[in-house]
Amino acid sequence: MVEETKTGIWEQRWHPLREEWVIVAAHRQNRPWSGEMLGSSMRETPKYVDDCYLCPGNERVGGHRNDDYEGVFVFDNDLPSVGQSAPTELEKPVGIYRNRPANGLARVICYSPNHSLSLAEMETSDIENVISAWQQEYRDLGGRDGVDHVLIFENKGEAVGVSNPHPHGQIYATNFVFKTIETEAKAGERHLRETGRVLFADIIDAEQKDRRRVIFENEHAIAFMPYFARYAYEVYVAPKRACPSVADMNSEEVGDFGEALKAVLVRYDNLWKMPFPYVMPLHNAPTDGGDYRGFHFHIEFHPPLRKPNLLKYLAGPEIGGGNFLSDTSPEEKATELKAQSPTHFRFS
Repeated sequence: MVEETKTGIWEQRWHPLREEWVIVAAHRQNRPWSGEMLGSSMRETPKYVDDCYLCPGNERVGGHRNDDYEGVFVFDNDLPSVGQSAPTELEKPVGIYRNRPANGLARVICYSPNHSLSLAEMETSDIENVISAWQQEYRDLGGRDGVDHVLIFENKGEAVGVSNPHPHGQIYATNFVFKTIETEAKAGERHLRETGRVLFADIIDAEQKDRRRVIFENEHAIAFMPYFARYAYEVYVAPKRACPSVADMNSEEVGDFGEALKAVLVRYDNLWKMPFPYVMPLHNAPTDGGDYRGFHFHIEFHPPLRKPNLLKYLAGPEIGGGNFLSDTSPEEKATELKAQSPTHFRFS
């Protein structure tokens, strides 16, 4: 018989940003597993790789050559998921079905010329430069006609399908708002209308009062594992002031936000002494001209691992039933992260 913990067994927790219930069944974390396991071998990575299409001076897949950049470098994606040449005249579908054009711009943002570094291993000042580039791209792309949303994100690690370890992220500027942001914006607007308060600010307030899930906090920023976390090591990083977008943070907030971001990233890597994989989306307000006073910019980390070599698989409850089932307790996992050294294991 599997020993059951008293924390988070068969409990539903409301996710106010997604407006859905998360099922917490923490006793499932140590259930017997004979399925596929993920390899976690450490490989030494050089600072420059001559066939890497993201390293300075190298030729990319589209035939363009990178600048000999020394800091952050942004370029238009040679193989974009969205483009400006999407057809505007579409074949009308049959019956109840609908369609509409999907166009936009896609860019790649290289965080550093050093192929071997990750965000976690960069100096805080260099992370601030990345944040400044995010701000510039949001303003530039979001200010263009026909761009309703700027989605900035990073996919890190082979566990999420990334084959190139060069530190980089992506930017999609689209003529539509991605569903998660649309839902979050509507929830925030309704909460502001009904209570006069910003929804995410109330989430921060609850986390500060509870304290168990707060990973890091300074004057202007906070990092925490939310009460309603879906993934085992899901963490949010946010400015304390309700900024609708990354571009709305002032210089002091950018500095503190960069410090909080690094604090989380280092603890991730230190957890299992390995490069920690994740999907990192920036939750920015849409740029379609709407009223987004109820939107609060933040970064979310969605790590796919629940153990060093074990993925969180989405199966019956998530894909079939539509509700996320968490195999772990947010309080226990937050305690694990908080216990990690603030110094990266590769430099300690």
